[in-house]
Amino acid sequence: MRLAFLLYKYFPYGGMQRDFKRFVEEVQLRGHHCRVYYISWQGEHLAAVDQRQVPVKALSNSRRNARYYDWVKADLVADPVDGVIGFNKMPGLDVYYAADSCYMDKAMEERNGLYRLGARYRHFAAYERAVFGSDSKTEILLISETEKAKFQKYYDTPQQRLHMLPPGISVDRRATADAESRRAAKRKSLGLSEGDHVLLFVGSGFIKKGLDRAIRALAALRQSSPGQAVQLYVVGQDKERRFRRLAEKLSVLPFVSFLGGRDDIPDLLLAADVLIHPALDEAAGIVLLEALVAGLPVLVTDVCGYAHHIAAAGAGLVLDSSFSQPALDQAVLNTLDPGFLDVCKKNALSYAEREDLYSMHKTGAALIERFIASGDEPSQVHS
Repeated sequence: MRLAFLLYKYFPYGGMQRDFKRFVEEVQLRGHHCRVYYISWQGEHLAAVDQRQVPVKALSNSRRNARYYDWVKADLVADPVDGVIGFNKMPGLDVYYAADSCYMDKAMEERNGLYRLGARYRHFAAYERAVFGSDSKTEILLISETEKAKFQKYYDTPQQRLHMLPPGISVDRRATADAESRRAAKRKSLGLSEGDHVLLFVGSGFIKKGLDRAIRALAALRQSSPGQAVQLYVVGQDKERRFRRLAEKLSVLPFVSFLGGRDDIPDLLLAADVLIHPALDEAAGIVLLEALVAGLPVLVTDVCGYAHHIAAAGAGLVLDSSFSQPALDQAVLNTLDPGFLDVCKKNALSYAEREDLYSMHKTGAALIERFIASGDEPSQVHS
């Protein structure tokens, strides 16, 4: 089959983007031809994939998205495919991979009535409704039970169109027999001493992932335990300026290192002592499971779709969604206890052995193949 994959922006360090890449590769392995439409692309292009850049610009994201949709629709009319798989919400998809959280929930719960009168709201609400509305034909691949409940609350999406996927951690992210030597080597390359306590923050989207909360927790830890050598390593592709200023204001800037987007995440997970992920909003949070299978204890807020795995494994602490900075500060202080960290590590590795945290992309690719092959009508995008 000839399949088109739709994505506004690709960069190699986003969780959704990495899933996008792995889905395309898995579908290729099943013998299908893949075409990709995108506005911007960072990093290496995908092998043996027909990649088509959509030449659209606009002053607003909503207008840019609409122009993208119109351009892709016209191109697919001129050069049809058998099915269309979207990684951003838009009309006429055959299959949608739900990496993003429910927009309507945020619009209703976190915004005022004036916001819902604007063009931005009308665009994103319409595009989300086109996917999840009860009259849509789009099949939906879900990764979070929490977000599933929100979508059903606002759109009454039929249960038969909602398909929950298992997580999709790469097997090579699991801790191997040489984990301790890799940890020592990475810590040495970072200039860390034996007693240095390392908090690791991973995520592009510093505001949404709660980096300000992590920096405040670091400041509280240094105040309560002034003799403890502690560092916060920040990995991700985003604007740093406001967070550098916060760290400077709290007198912890010398103890915060911004590493940018990195390709050595597996070794950084081994080198750290705890992953701190106090997100405000996170549909899934693949890094939580990457930490878990590496044996790294996790501090996370319960808004994250994969936080329940941390709780089930006993691999760290899950903080209540009615966020309390003192509660996070205390959780970080708890990570100074070697006994606590050792228990979390053992629990995490045991959970990684017995649970299916790895088959998302194979499962999803098989569903995509089934949905497209059995479709009665082409989607609106390529009709």
